[in-house]
Amino acid sequence: MSLMPTTIELLARARVDLRMGLPVVLTGGGSAALAIAVEALSEPRLAEMRALGDLSLALTARRAETLKARIYDEDISRVTVPVDEGLTWIQSLADPADDLNVPLKGPLTSLRGGSADLHRLAIALVKSARLLPAAALVPLEEPAGFAAAHGLTTISQSAAEPLLTASSPLHPVAAARLPMDAAEAGRLHIFRPDDGAEEHYAVEIGRPDRSKPVLARLHSACFTGDVLGSLKCDCGPQLRGALTQMGEAGSGVLLYLNQEGRGIGLANKMRAYSLQDQGFDTVEANHRLGFEDDERDFRLGAAILKKLGFSKVRLLTNNPNKIAMMEKTGIEVVERVALKVGENAHNQHYLATKASKSGHML
Repeated sequence: MSLMPTTIELLARARVDLRMGLPVVLTGGGSAALAIAVEALSEPRLAEMRALGDLSLALTARRAETLKARIYDEDISRVTVPVDEGLTWIQSLADPADDLNVPLKGPLTSLRGGSADLHRLAIALVKSARLLPAAALVPLEEPAGFAAAHGLTTISQSAAEPLLTASSPLHPVAAARLPMDAAEAGRLHIFRPDDGAEEHYAVEIGRPDRSKPVLARLHSACFTGDVLGSLKCDCGPQLRGALTQMGEAGSGVLLYLNQEGRGIGLANKMRAYSLQDQGFDTVEANHRLGFEDDERDFRLGAAILKKLGFSKVRLLTNNPNKIAMMEKTGIEVVERVALKVGENAHNQHYLATKASKSGHML
């Protein structure tokens, strides 16, 4: 039996390190770098990294487009950090909060040539840690010795990349009877992923027949809508409406996936809300932050359905991407059941944007 951590365990450790403002060592392609999340970067850590060599920033192409930085590496941009620019300038490139107040942050110089693989890996790691998608990197000559001397986590690009793009296996942890307003015959199942990320839930209404298509919904967690009753979205009404429909039908399964803010986390979602207050729509806000329109992994829902014994669904959704992912992962969608609830004066523009830019069937 080996007590050495696996790559999955090292990735989980790296996410915590990055959130705490600790750098990680990245290796791959014959090179190495020390990487730290810009959001958690401090003055002392910045000074320590600068003492090691020339600093560069990894930004997503979405964020680079906003900053008018050149993009030579397709999905990311590697921006050099001038020696006379400090922490405030660096973090302003990652966080769009003051973009309108200070629109000109350049001229920015982007690196061209050479491998961008470690910068791309750094972006993937900080995204998975639910941080702003920006990292500061400095090259390392002897990564193994440096990591050992400073007690830092080392991530191998070749070992980590397949795991960062895969959907982590889920395992049932617990299940119990749960009477609810929607149905007294309810049951809650908890599923835990191998990668140490958030747990996900399946709410079973009644006793659905596994041999027939089940009325199902993939619902992404929305603290503001589900719990606080926010009027900026339609999530809360969709959650309650789906459970009500399942109760009236006598059976169903609602998959509650902890992918807040379309997979960017609650803190970044609030940043997006702040940008919306400045006049940007929901998609534009995500792009200014450096994210794609939707960062969720709907494969998780298909995996839970299979664990519960379902292969066919009548899917309660307005999102064609959910239908496509169900079909792609082996869950047959025999019918799309519309779920049109929760429109109000505060979310009309939000819903219109979902329809026009994300293809939602509203």
